[in-house]
Amino acid sequence: MERLTHGGVTHLWSGPAPLALGEGAEDVPTLTAFVAERPNGASVVVCPGGGYGMLADHEGTDYARFLNQLGISAFVLKYRLGSNGYRHPAMLWDVARAVRLVRSCAVAQGLDPARVGIMGSSAGGHLASTLLVQHDGGDPSATDPVDRYSSRPDLGILCYPVITLMEFGHRGSQDALLGEGASEAQRIALSNDRHVTPATPPTFLWHTGEDDCVPVENSLAFALALRRNGVPFDLHVYERGNHGLGLADAPPFPNAHPWTADLTFWLKSHGWTHFTSP
Repeated sequence: MERLTHGGVTHLWSGPAPLALGEGAEDVPTLTAFVAERPNGASVVVCPGGGYGMLADHEGTDYARFLNQLGISAFVLKYRLGSNGYRHPAMLWDVARAVRLVRSCAVAQGLDPARVGIMGSSAGGHLASTLLVQHDGGDPSATDPVDRYSSRPDLGILCYPVITLMEFGHRGSQDALLGEGASEAQRIALSNDRHVTPATPPTFLWHTGEDDCVPVENSLAFALALRRNGVPFDLHVYERGNHGLGLADAPPFPNAHPWTADLTFWLKSHGWTHFTSP
């Protein structure tokens, strides 16, 4: 398998992506690699937010650099967007392929194929949580060797995520993902709190009570579904803070938001980092 080199940008498919509408940059999903200087074998695919209409760099590159400080290699996903004419399931195919690709390259990269996580913020959190509940074990008979690998993340990290497309949902993300006038059945199918099972990976969630863009009820609903299905989770609700906080700091993150310390503690408890703080 190929190596995902630090700073390198890799196309998810060697040819046109499934459901591609053209051949422009917006039609080509990619991964940008941020390999930790002191890697511990763990890796995370990062899905930036942006309402399925754009990709917020502070929820992509900044997160990757933060994870690198914990010894975790990160791979920032450029997935296809509703603003460029794409609709579900193109985005889900992109994130599933990203996890398969990282896992397929893990051994050559010196990474652990059993420690490949997914992280997302806002609409990127919706995409990440969709994979948390809609993964598969891969196709052993696939012609493409990458497709033989599982798309199941080994854990999830959700930052102020869009979870539901019903009450408390984010209409802009819904319209970009499904198009205007989506049916109730379509919205239920992608309200991810309704599809948690015991096979859903352990998940870290954080949100703020003041979030007036994506209400905290999104994280609460997913955490409750995890609880009901016996899936380990860590939930943190902070009183103050607007939507889209990210790290609330810039590299090298000396004053990052407390969620980063809480995440570090949780990752250490799962054997994904030996650091106590970034």
